[in-house]
Amino acid sequence: MIDMRFILICKIVGASITTMAQVYTSDQNNGTYRNPILHADYSDPDAIRVGDDYYMTASSFDAVPGLPLLHSRDLVNWSLVGHALPRQPPYDHFAKTQHGNGVWAPAIRHHGGLFYIYYPDPDFGIYVTTAPQITGPWSEPVLVEAGKGLIDPCPLWDDNGKVYLVYAYAGSRAGIKSVLAIKRLNPEGTRTLDAGTLIYDGHGIDPTIEGPKLYKRNGYYYIFAPAGGVSTGWQLVLRSRNIYGPYERRVVMDQGTTAINGPHQGAWVNTPTGEDWFLHFQDKGAYGRIVHLQPMQWRGDWPVIGMDQDGDGKGEPVATHKKPNIGKTKASIAAPPESDDFNSGILGLQWQWQANPAAMWSFLYPAKGVLRLYAAPIPVDAKNYWDIPNILLQKFPAEEFTVTTKLAFYPHSTLPGEAAGLIVYGQAYAMLALRNTPEGVHLVHARCADAPGGKPDTERSIAKMKDSTVYLRVTVTKEARCQFSYSTDGTTYTPAGEMFQAEPGRWIGAKTGIFCTRTGKTNDAGYADFDWFTVTPVKP
Repeated sequence: MIDMRFILICKIVGASITTMAQVYTSDQNNGTYRNPILHADYSDPDAIRVGDDYYMTASSFDAVPGLPLLHSRDLVNWSLVGHALPRQPPYDHFAKTQHGNGVWAPAIRHHGGLFYIYYPDPDFGIYVTTAPQITGPWSEPVLVEAGKGLIDPCPLWDDNGKVYLVYAYAGSRAGIKSVLAIKRLNPEGTRTLDAGTLIYDGHGIDPTIEGPKLYKRNGYYYIFAPAGGVSTGWQLVLRSRNIYGPYERRVVMDQGTTAINGPHQGAWVNTPTGEDWFLHFQDKGAYGRIVHLQPMQWRGDWPVIGMDQDGDGKGEPVATHKKPNIGKTKASIAAPPESDDFNSGILGLQWQWQANPAAMWSFLYPAKGVLRLYAAPIPVDAKNYWDIPNILLQKFPAEEFTVTTKLAFYPHSTLPGEAAGLIVYGQAYAMLALRNTPEGVHLVHARCADAPGGKPDTERSIAKMKDSTVYLRVTVTKEARCQFSYSTDGTTYTPAGEMFQAEPGRWIGAKTGIFCTRTGKTNDAGYADFDWFTVTPVKP
């Protein structure tokens, strides 16, 4: 079983599980925090406060379960408490991998005792799902409006009783971008009532404006929106006394003299003590869009985000700062889960499949303390692992970390084609796996340099195995450089394959995880029993 040193320390806090960070923490344990607050790919974050609690969601694209739900008491320490989408509709469509499609930038709100999440699918339209509490149950998603290219919706229940929805357009589907629009919604927020009205044109001055978040304060309607592109943009705020404009414009944060590229797109929240804060992402290549927290203040009914050194109303992101004043509320150091010992009978919340899962892909054995992955057939049209849905993955949790897993492989027969192992996954990927062959089980190392382009794997044998049990490891160091290794005793590890440079997926960061697959047809499937999966700091 798993080494006790690697077991995550958990404690129940209300309805959530607070997990102590193993490889990254933002909280400096001295009243300050460092950015990012989450060194993981929770892209396009949106957040709200309900009482003394903060809740966040983020884009999940084609990963299932989707729409992650995070909880915090202090805006710095976040726990992953669930997902709003156990499967993604349309269900048949997302039974296959759909890289870069699916859930784009969502908005979370709380109104009338319900949590609402509006999310766009750029190919199908805008959906809403609701729940009485953050952990669910979440309703079946309702298609608020069907259409291609409608993205990044955010609602506002106005004090005049009307309900509005601001949104943007994806040029790849709608044939236009860099504009924002508003539609009326019915009182339930489940259906649009008009064709929509364009309220801002960003062509020229604010190209690729998108991701709008709609608020009202002191009689002004505010739209917080990113512009300028994912990795290079700025944070824009628009304001007007009329929901339909005209809107005044101001850039309230950009990179400035800092190393934080493209600091934008996120959520304005406040504390019970009256402080204002802003959550946003930074695109960090293979690590994905990681989450930062910025202090925010109001000057003349305009927000200023980050640190405004010259007083011009435009801030720059901070690297460290005093933690938010949350009053008497208590908050523990926490982070989303990383390791999993597979002992509880419930798969850890950090895991996501590459498509809507089939029941035959996996089985948890609490009595044995293992996760069994069955050798599901590779799709007949798959050119490489980019097209395979039954890969179980999780986000990179830090800049540097080590993943180790113990598995026992039980192929169905001596027919070649079944394989199980550890993978680092993106538009380029590499893996270390056990593969059955007519000559027996071999440890193999494989990699693919251009997965979306349909390039085949290049695979070579590392060793013929005398035993079905092996320990597989990958160590990720700065700039997402990955070195695989293996062990037959769990103590001495031998490097396998050359250094691999991880690459992002489509609109997401690289991931790491496990799999069990097969080629060809048989009347049954072999399987692999994964005893544990640990994420630990890189040893000096």
